[in-house]
Parts: sequence; structure tokens; C-alpha cells
Amino acid sequence: MELKNHSSSHLSYCSNLHPGSSWEEIREQLGRYLPELKKRLSPDAPFGVGLRLSAKAAYELRKPGPLRDFQNWLKQEDLYVFTVNGFVHGHFHATRVKDEVYQPHWGEDDRLNFTRAIIEIMTELTPAGGETSISTAPISYKYWGFSDEESNRIADQSARNLAVLAYEMARIEEEQQKLIHVDIEPEPDCYLETTDETIDYFQNILLTTGSEFLQETYSVSEDRAREILLRHIQVCFDTCHVALEYEDPAESIRKFREAGIGIGKVQISSALKVSLPEDRSAISKELQQFDEPVYLHQVLARTKYGAIQQYRDLNDGLKEIGDRDQEEWRVHYHVPVFMDSYGTLSSTQDDTIRTLNECFGSSEKICNHFEVETYTWDVLPDGLKLELADSVERELRWALEQISRASDASESSQG
Repeated sequence: MELKNHSSSHLSYCSNLHPGSSWEEIREQLGRYLPELKKRLSPDAPFGVGLRLSAKAAYELRKPGPLRDFQNWLKQEDLYVFTVNGFVHGHFHATRVKDEVYQPHWGEDDRLNFTRAIIEIMTELTPAGGETSISTAPISYKYWGFSDEESNRIADQSARNLAVLAYEMARIEEEQQKLIHVDIEPEPDCYLETTDETIDYFQNILLTTGSEFLQETYSVSEDRAREILLRHIQVCFDTCHVALEYEDPAESIRKFREAGIGIGKVQISSALKVSLPEDRSAISKELQQFDEPVYLHQVLARTKYGAIQQYRDLNDGLKEIGDRDQEEWRVHYHVPVFMDSYGTLSSTQDDTIRTLNECFGSSEKICNHFEVETYTWDVLPDGLKLELADSVERELRWALEQISRASDASESSQG
């Protein structure tokens, strides 16, 4: 939905919480939940859609018949798509995902072609003068065993692949006045994990290798090549991931802005946060209910000396939970954003609120697209599960409340 008093700013939820890999399966889920949520949250105005597409679904939807039918349905229900989750190439529910979520990496043609299919779809769905964000994987995964030489090759090829798409999106904007950008989403244990790593990639790989590729392939100037890349390749700022790294969200946003890197989408999400007591038996038992076989749940532990120790998955961390040097854990588990505690566990909700305060309490426009991303409803412990539509509604109402508070505080300070 378009946010009141914030021109061109939109909020929805990410439909990656719905199961389905084919377009037929995804379309059925959208039809089941979106009209009801619109009725509850935006009865008198169009309701925005955060669309999740697998590669299979994207290739099926881009065909003229399914795409035309989807356009007609969106119009009939007073819905519009403004953002797409193009991160996950394959399945995302009911079977083991783990590190497969990062495949294919950005050095592979399959990732390039999948993202291009989404761009083709959104070229049809985006109105003239409109904007679409497409979030995507953080280049590659650090623990696939690539040598330094192979990692460098993947990074360079990723820059060329992204440059190809950036040039195509620039042509779309020039010819049809539709702004589309692909937004890289940093994540723990990935090639791009922290704010500094992401900025380094943009400055020393994308804007060098990618820029040179555009100059040589399309005969554009160096300045134009950089302009194309920075306009059409941006960052997806996931508040859960930033909190996992113990980064201050305001400082992270400031760094991106100073580097000239756009934040194309903010994903509103929270991680598990655990203060470790002397006796850890009860905490360990409570955390075990979050150790499930579908998704990766990276653990970042902060020691009393300020160092960060990382574990690739929750079960790896639980083996070391007795380490007395560790004072706090943050676990990659997208817990509901409207809750700040789960028994003796808590969440990084404060970091999520600080991000929204930064975005809506500033006189400068930081981002236009906001998407609640809690996708773990089906694997949450039973005590945290609610009916799905009720859960999504509560998530979005919580986000709207935080945005309103940030806006009101900003207006008061200026008045």
C-alpha cells in the first residue's frame, strides 16, 4: 500500500511465506490471502504486493497468457506489484533449503536468466513513471569451498552479469519511463555479508569490472557506465541481517549513502537475540525448538572482549553454548516483528525500529519500498503460530504504527 504522507513510499509483506514453486501454486496462494488482506488493511485504496517468484514460476508467468491473466486479476482486485523477491531460485518450503538458497551464484547464467525473466515480467506490470525493486542473492556463499582464484572469478563474472541487466534496465527506463533496479541483499556467511564488504564490492568490483564491461560492450562513457550501475544495481537492506552483524542500522545507512549506493528496498525483519546467563541449560533447551531442518540459522556470538564468533547453523552453535566468553547470541531466524520476546528469548526488534526511525524520521528520502519479511511461520514453535492472515495483518499494522511514530517525531522536532 502507498504510505500516507510519504509520496512514492510503499509497504507490503513478502509472499515468500507462502509455499509453492510453480506459478499455479503461487497464484493460488496469492488469491487465497491477498484480497482478504487488502480488505482488512487497505479497503479504499490499492494494496501493494511483494511478489516472490522461483525460476520455474518466473518462466511460466512471463508467457503472454499467464501474464495477461495476472494483470487482469490485479486490476480486478485493486492490487499492484511494486517489489519482487528474486533471491530464491528454487523451492523454499517443506523440504531442505539450507545453503541451496544461495544457488545459483551470480557468476552463473542461471542466476542471470532468472533475474532477466523477472525484469521482463515487471516491465509489463510496472506503470510508466513507476518503480520496481527486485531483491537478489549476495553473490555467493562463503563455505562452498571455492579457492581464492575461483571466488575472484565469480565476483568478476557477477559484475559483468549485473552490468548486462543494468544496461537492459536503463534502456527500459529510457524508452518506457519505468525504473527497475536489482537490489543485492547482504547476509551472514555470504560473499557479501557486512556493510563494508558490500561497499567494497560496489567500489572495487562492480564499478570497475562492471563499468569496463559496459564501456567495451555498449560503447558508453565511464561516467555513464557508473551512472547506469548505481541507478539500477542497489542494496536490499534487511534489518534482521544488519542486526545479526551487530551493526548500527543508522551508521550502515549513512555509509551506503556516503558511498553513493542506493537502498532500493528495506526488508522489515527481526532475528532472535539471546543474552547468555551463567546457567545456560534452560536457554539451550529453549533454543533447540528453533533448530529445524529446512533453513540455515547462522549464529553470531559476541564475546565479553567484543569479538564476534560465527557458526554456520544453530546446531553448530548449540554445541558451543557453554563457552563462558560469549555474552550474547544473535540467530538468523526471521521471527515475527511485532513480538519482542519469546519466553526467555528476545528479538532484534529495537534495531528494526531504529531503521524505520532513520528512514521516516529523516528529511532525506532513503528508500521507497518497504516489505515485511517473516517467512518462518510454518517452522515456528507451536506456541508462536497464529492463523496466517491474522499474523500478516498484525505484522503490517505493527510496521505502520512504527512508521507513523517516526513520522510524528520528525514533524514535532521540525515544528
